[in-house]
Amino acid sequence: MFNHVCENFRRATEATVQMQQEMFKTWVNLWPCTPANSTLWGEQMQQFQKKWAEALGEMVKKQHEVVGVQFKAGLQDLEKVFKIAESKTPEDLRSQCIELWKKCFDDMQKVYEAQFRGFQFVTDKWAEFTMKSAK
Repeated sequence: MFNHVCENFRRATEATVQMQQEMFKTWVNLWPCTPANSTLWGEQMQQFQKKWAEALGEMVKKQHEVVGVQFKAGLQDLEKVFKIAESKTPEDLRSQCIELWKKCFDDMQKVYEAQFRGFQFVTDKWAEFTMKSAK
């Protein structure tokens, strides 16, 4: 049971990381090139780079929060796994396993929601940048 949960969690995390890497590659490819001898374009580019750096900083902070949530939930679940061994009766063991199973899936849901909110934040920022630079 635990192997299946861990394997699903690992696959979901890998898919999230791959999606973020592909999104970053796409953004880098859309980075505007600087034409020669244009002071106005240079100022706009500097402003764009400053905003871009701020957005990336915020994105990294959000990712840090998501990883923190994952780590904290994993530690709590491991503590509960070790407490299961202290069960006195089969019914107690059963109830603790079910409780842990529910907690693991609740934690996974929270992590996915946090990752989704981070993805929404980044997408909103990117849309905001592209709309401002198009004007």
